[in-house]
Amino acid sequence: MDERAMAQRIAEKVSQKGGRAYFVGGCVRDKLMGRENKDLDIEIHGLSSIAVESILDTLGERQEVGKSFGVYLLKGYDIDIALPRREKAVGAGHRDFEVRIDPKIGTEKAAKRRDFTMNAMMEDVLTGEIVDHFSGRQDLAQGILRHVNDSSFGEDPLRVLRAAQFAARFGFSVAEETIAICRTMKLGTLSKERVFEELKKALLQAEKPSIFFETLFEMEAMDVWFLEVLALRGIKQNVKYHPEGDVWTHTMMVLDAAAERRHLAKSPLALMLGALVHDFGKIVVTKEIDGVFHAYHHEVEGLPLIRKFLKRLTQEKELVREVLNLAELHMRPNMLAGDAASVKATNKMFDLAMVPEDLILLALCDNAGKGMDQADTAEGFLRDRLRIFYETVQKPYVEGKDLQDAGILPGAHYGELLAYAHKLRLAGVEKEAALKQTLAYGREKKLI
Repeated sequence: MDERAMAQRIAEKVSQKGGRAYFVGGCVRDKLMGRENKDLDIEIHGLSSIAVESILDTLGERQEVGKSFGVYLLKGYDIDIALPRREKAVGAGHRDFEVRIDPKIGTEKAAKRRDFTMNAMMEDVLTGEIVDHFSGRQDLAQGILRHVNDSSFGEDPLRVLRAAQFAARFGFSVAEETIAICRTMKLGTLSKERVFEELKKALLQAEKPSIFFETLFEMEAMDVWFLEVLALRGIKQNVKYHPEGDVWTHTMMVLDAAAERRHLAKSPLALMLGALVHDFGKIVVTKEIDGVFHAYHHEVEGLPLIRKFLKRLTQEKELVREVLNLAELHMRPNMLAGDAASVKATNKMFDLAMVPEDLILLALCDNAGKGMDQADTAEGFLRDRLRIFYETVQKPYVEGKDLQDAGILPGAHYGELLAYAHKLRLAGVEKEAALKQTLAYGREKKLI
């Protein structure tokens, strides 16, 4: 039995007991938008928690997400089942809420605690009737994101980020009154985990993630979590290479170009974050020389800023390493392609890359972010060279065992010898010749 069939059974049993079951939240919104949403949320009105628990126990293994919150699951089904509740913030950053279950609260008061009108609609599970107390259907049709209630909306500052990511994901505009209230909300009390989740939704689901940041800027909500991104505004670039404008404009264009290609990435989140942070170094190195703006070595000088930014948002060490690696190398692919560089040079670049395929994608996005209406000629060159790189590294190569077989005892000198052998490997030297050259190098350097 699938989730909707189980939802139907729950609703039937609820109805038999005198209650009503409604789909609520995103599943109602997405159905009206013609979007797929496998996550179902049901709210049961008119029955006590004891009555609801009794019903669920007849249908499967009931699991309690939080008894005091009146939220349940059925094992094997992706359905959140909840009782209507009243809640009031008693602390900062959505960390402390006073929650009281109230099965008789009614649909209007239950919906009033939700964030946006498009998320406050309810659908009777049995009849399909849409209950819409706050004109959510009209806002949805007009592509407007509007908060439901002035007093309750401001209790959770995460809603500022949710507004921005919904705007980006759905291409909606945010109502002026919602922007105004968001400007009054302080995001400093939020946890990094909650902020990062909203950022990921914008980066991985929005067609134009730039809208997320443009919306946050309009809401004056970037000065806590996205300081470095905000600092990109107004930083000028060499118009010869960047006719699109300042670094902010370029970064937003690169970000949207990356969204078009993220389905091709080995690590989509690393690619998107790489697109966002790749030019942070321009914040600290950009200089005007003889009327021309330059940002020499920004790909290296920006690494401390990138590390600081990512540490503020996440503890995923491998992800941070991947993003830093992409940012440090992001200029090389286009430079080497432009120079028709040697195989040795491209092999060396790909050897330094943690995910070579994603490095190519970032370089292509960097080109797309310059506003130049021209086909990218670098891609064919880079993909051909990546093929050669993989063919090269799959061939036999000099290892520590080969040095031992040559009579060289293990020691600290092994590292330098193997590093030299690795350079020969990237240059395409066959194993037998590479071993001879490595041994000759060791004798010359008095390592053996």
